[in-house]
Amino acid sequence: MSHVVVTDHASFTEIHMDDGKANALSFAMIEAVHSGLDHAASRGGVVALMGRDGKFSAGFDLSVMQHFDAESMRLLRSGADLAMRLLAFNGPVILGVTGHALAMGGLLCLAADHRVGVRGGFKLGLNEVAIGMTMPWFGVELCRARLNRSHMDQALGLARLYSPDDAQHAGFLDEVVEPEAMHGRVAELAEMFAKLDMPSHRATKARSREILLERFELAIARDFAEGASLRASA
Repeated sequence: MSHVVVTDHASFTEIHMDDGKANALSFAMIEAVHSGLDHAASRGGVVALMGRDGKFSAGFDLSVMQHFDAESMRLLRSGADLAMRLLAFNGPVILGVTGHALAMGGLLCLAADHRVGVRGGFKLGLNEVAIGMTMPWFGVELCRARLNRSHMDQALGLARLYSPDDAQHAGFLDEVVEPEAMHGRVAELAEMFAKLDMPSHRATKARSREILLERFELAIARDFAEGASLRASA
């Protein structure tokens, strides 16, 4: 059974992640999201990546990542490629951050065009250093580009976890709504973004993110150079 459901709406394509748990980013989950993005790209226009109620994503599948081996590096690369694809996607990308967004889930928040969160007792942030992982270089580049400068050290080096409203100030989110308003707000934004001239949107996004994408590619190469490790300190 797929943990990702793709739905065509009039003005956007919705990709809904729901594994019934924490929406861990496993190989299967990431592959299914890519398939949804393939479909969205074929339609053109706006895509919305949504989580399940209370959980956007708790990050990578820890059953893989905890071993710090070749398989965990392969999963890390899959996550990096997904973030890269969202950054360079050929239409507007909305994230419906429906609850907790941690580690790679938090990094995905930094790869979309517009991020909508929900109020409640949810935590968003990058807790890698709290669980014994060094932030990969591609994650550092995303943070440099999208987080407010005053929150860089708190979010990266001190693993600060934010409430949804504080996450908006930090740069993880663009707006925060009540949970019952999430789907309506995403649809409203999608309808608005669908009115953009898409060739102009694509060309402008490519220009505005050119430097970030170049740095991101270099960061990925650095992360996966020979001898790289999730536990590396330099």
